[in-house]
Amino acid sequence: MYDKQYLCGIDESGRGPLAGPLVIAGVVLCGMIKGVMDSKKLSEKKREEIYIQIIQNSRYHIVIFDARQVDDMGISECLRQGLLEIMHHLPGHDYLFDGNCTFGVQNIETMIKADEKIFEVSAASILAKVTRDRIMIELAALYPQYGFDNHKGYGTKAHIDAIIKHGRCEVHRKSFNVKGID
Repeated sequence: MYDKQYLCGIDESGRGPLAGPLVIAGVVLCGMIKGVMDSKKLSEKKREEIYIQIIQNSRYHIVIFDARQVDDMGISECLRQGLLEIMHHLPGHDYLFDGNCTFGVQNIETMIKADEKIFEVSAASILAKVTRDRIMIELAALYPQYGFDNHKGYGTKAHIDAIIKHGRCEVHRKSFNVKGID
C-alpha cells in the first residue's frame, strides 16, 4: 500500500479540549520500534518509553499551536498550517494523515483510524500525545486550580466545575463553548 521507506505518518493531539495547545506530529521511522501502536491504547508510562525510542529512531517534526492561536485561526487553519509545516520540514515523502480530511493540503492522503493501522501514524500519535500531555502538566503547575494534569484540558465535569468556580484562564480556548456555561 505505502512504501514504508518514504512514508511520513502524521497525527494530532488536542483537537477537542477546552484548554491547552493543539499538537501535530509527523514521523518518518528509520527502523521498527517495538510496542508502537495508537497512543490511546498505551499507558502513560509506556507512551513515555516509546516516545524516547521514536525520537532516537526517526526523523520527525512537531508543530504546536497554543490556545490563542487556535482561537485566532480556528482548528482547521491550524491543522492546515501544521500539515504544510511538517511537509516542508520532512520533504520528499508520501504523507498519511489520520482522519478523513486534508484541510485543503495537496499531496497528502488520509485514512480513518490510521493511528491504529499504520506504524508511522501510530508513532506520530505518540509524539503528539506525549508532547501535549507534558505541556498540560507544566500548565497544571501554573494553574493548579484547574487540574490540567488530570484531564489534560478536556471537558470533564471536574474541569467544567473549575471553570465555573474560577473562570477561564489564558490557556483556555475562548472560542470553544462550554456546555452548561455558554
